Amino acid sequence: MSHVLVNVAWPYANGPRHIGHVAGFGVPSDVYARYERMKGNDVLMVSGTDEHGTPILVEAEKEGLSAQELANRYNRVIAKDLCDLGLSYDLFTRTTTGNHEHVVQEMFKQCLKNGYIYKGTQQVAISPSTGRTLPDRYIEGECPICHAEGARGDQCDACGNELDPDELINPVSKINGETPRFEQTEHFFLDLPALAEANKAWLETRKGWRTNVINFSLGLFKEVKPRAITRDIDWGIPVPVKDWIDNPNKKLYVWFDAVIGYLSASIEWARRQGDPEKWREWWNDPSCPAYYFMGKDNITFHSQIWPSEMLAYNGQGSKGGETGPMGPLNMPEQVVASEFMTMEGKKFSSSRGIVIYVKDILARYPVDAVRYYISVAGPESSDSDFTWAEFVRHNNEELASSWGNLVNRVANLINKNFGQIPALDEDSMTDEDRGLLEETAAAFDVVGSSIETHHQKHALAEAMRIVGDINKYISATEPWKIKDDPARLGTVLHVAAQAVSDANHLLAPFLPHSAQKVWEALGGTGTFSPLPELREVEDLDKPGFKYPIITGDYKLGVNVHPWKSEPIEVGAVVPKPKPIFAKIPTEAVEEELARFDEALAARRAAEAERLAAEKAKLAAEQSK
Repeated sequence: MSHVLVNVAWPYANGPRHIGHVAGFGVPSDVYARYERMKGNDVLMVSGTDEHGTPILVEAEKEGLSAQELANRYNRVIAKDLCDLGLSYDLFTRTTTGNHEHVVQEMFKQCLKNGYIYKGTQQVAISPSTGRTLPDRYIEGECPICHAEGARGDQCDACGNELDPDELINPVSKINGETPRFEQTEHFFLDLPALAEANKAWLETRKGWRTNVINFSLGLFKEVKPRAITRDIDWGIPVPVKDWIDNPNKKLYVWFDAVIGYLSASIEWARRQGDPEKWREWWNDPSCPAYYFMGKDNITFHSQIWPSEMLAYNGQGSKGGETGPMGPLNMPEQVVASEFMTMEGKKFSSSRGIVIYVKDILARYPVDAVRYYISVAGPESSDSDFTWAEFVRHNNEELASSWGNLVNRVANLINKNFGQIPALDEDSMTDEDRGLLEETAAAFDVVGSSIETHHQKHALAEAMRIVGDINKYISATEPWKIKDDPARLGTVLHVAAQAVSDANHLLAPFLPHSAQKVWEALGGTGTFSPLPELREVEDLDKPGFKYPIITGDYKLGVNVHPWKSEPIEVGAVVPKPKPIFAKIPTEAVEEELARFDEALAARRAAEAERLAAEKAKLAAEQSK
């Protein structure tokens, strides 16, 4: 058994998550983790809500809440949505825990001690109306490199270059449209140039990365500049340095602390297991691979920033240094970044109302229908488009008609003719019978290889091809016509049931909720496909601070079935089947499009009203 670390991007806690988010980080990471567990590997899958930074303050102010109150609200919303989606985290936590603060400060102190963090000054964008520091991503303007409009203060999506806000041409605040002023203030910087050679050398050893990810990552090293890791803000982790630690207006920048969350979540998980050092099996053992799942807008932070932080902590940059007490920390095995998913041809945007929230789609449609569509049509290696017409078509033609109908046909025939799984009569077996069982058994290597190499769409297509071949077998053997040969009928239905069981194993990482139902439909008992649970806990270091975590119990041979053909149990009672999947009425497409248009119009009207009020307030203040 090997250890496998699955690190999942941290959703930002300034609002609920939408389908575009979970298509990038959520479902792909869960498919991979479930597969690795079925293979017998010891998986640690961690993440949580990212809760620091100015965007939290901005949203909290809009809603009349404190930053912590807003983070508490959306931490609960997001945790419930991801749990309902079936994402099998070992621990989904948050960045406002005492544990996270301690781990982040330990990382900072060791990087500082090794010489990779230093003090300097930087031009910082300030809102003239509030006096508050503006986050880089809340400033837009013309890119100074490619001259694309809409470049952000941290990066231009058009050319992919990293930027600083003061480099933008005609910068404006996304919050209220005002022109920011820039002030020189003192900050701590991460010395990326001193880490660039080691970082790039590591990247050049990476094998099997998606082409777009590795090319973009290497491109980050054409020009490397130090990056400030503190901000003039009162919401964040205190800077663990004399004269800074108690300064209410200087905090560590959110991007510096959020990526450390993978490590701090692993440590929190170990502490909650009652074995505080257990996390080291995934972080200090160089044979343990770590896979990071995210959308492509987070590649920079996972192939440059986080690796640089680990190299600095390990003392492996050009300045040398000592490894801290938590190290040596393993570098990522692979950064598995998906492209973007759009919606009906438009870019997902919560602020613009172009959105389908996870909680809304799960309230109206089966969870595995959502997971299936994300898996079969998701943005794995190129941008993809969510359309309601395709969502309904995939559900109706593939899940309901092909897979669901197959399970029901086989279960119904067994129930009517035998009431239990019939025995396999070797003497009545044909080449066709043997060929199908050989094909389904061999599919584990084919499908598994595709999941291992992060080609999940191909893996799912192969699994569904097997489903199609089982359907062809049923049509060719016509068991409903076998009247006078019970041995032959039993053999056909046994082979069909075994093949369906194999297909269910292949589909289980993608469809964990329905996999349980298929297992039970063929007479299986106990848990086939474990689901996560929400659990209310108290912070390990801050008494009275309570929050929900996503966790679960996933043990091979107990509630996780192996990644191989398991012989079905002869004599297992097969009940009268119930539909596994239901067709979605085609009228749902027009209903959803109308619902979207109505919500979009309301959102745009509300946003226009808010911006008008902001501008009026700004004008009134300026006229005084």
